[in-house]
Amino acid sequence: MQLQTLIEFLEQIFPLELAEDWDNVGLLLGDRNSEIKSVLTCLTVDQSVVDEAIKFGVDCIVSHHPFPFHAAKKWTADTTDGELLLRLVGAKIAVYSPHTAHDSAFFGINRQLAEGLELKGVKTLYPGKVDATNEMLEGLDKSDVQNAAKELAAAAKNPEDAPKLGTGRIGKLSKPKKFSELVAQIKDMLQIERLLVVGDDDKPIKKVAIGCGAADDFVDQAAKEGADVLFLGEARFHACLEARAKNLALVLAGHYATERFSMCILADRIARKFPKLIVKASALETDPLRVV
Repeated sequence: MQLQTLIEFLEQIFPLELAEDWDNVGLLLGDRNSEIKSVLTCLTVDQSVVDEAIKFGVDCIVSHHPFPFHAAKKWTADTTDGELLLRLVGAKIAVYSPHTAHDSAFFGINRQLAEGLELKGVKTLYPGKVDATNEMLEGLDKSDVQNAAKELAAAAKNPEDAPKLGTGRIGKLSKPKKFSELVAQIKDMLQIERLLVVGDDDKPIKKVAIGCGAADDFVDQAAKEGADVLFLGEARFHACLEARAKNLALVLAGHYATERFSMCILADRIARKFPKLIVKASALETDPLRVV
């Protein structure tokens, strides 16, 4: 099938209007009219991902993070990005990135994290102007999107109640729990042994704000919305001080851990939509950070 067909699907479920203004999203490398037979999903295009894509003859990489992330004036093998780009071009591998459009989508990464914590009444932390639709749930298993489907069914009776999509999520736990209990739940959900926190173990938690990846600029809004904790990937030192001053607990689970799991969900989703495509999530990329 044509690459354009995949692009249309990705932009249906992750509308590019949801991307942040500073972001670099969409088709970043390749010919949208080319034929594709195989797709690799990953968090970031790096040496291991390019090696894997070339070894298996992949036609398109759907990378969460843009490649390149920043603009460049030169593309030579003298730089890491330049060397990777030349290899991708030589192998005729396209690269598409939804990035923050994926974060903020109706069933994007932040919503998936909220579902994992079984939050109730999930809303957007920074509502935008894009309405959620049934088409944005296409390719997902029905059992995974029961709550989202119910929201749309309710909105059908009153269009003004249609969920407004945007950045971040916030919702309530079914019953309050200690901060230490929430931390244990997040470790189990993300299958990680360690993370960083701001806040006291015994702090009661009811309302949880979420921002995958680098989301420490959500601290002020999360506090204003009455969140007891902000669950995110990473935060700067001074953002942690600000959160503590606002009595907002933080769970810093790691940029990789809060986003990489969704690349497997996306691979399954593309495969479900296009059964004739060979689709898999990268098996070789790893978190560049490790605890010693």
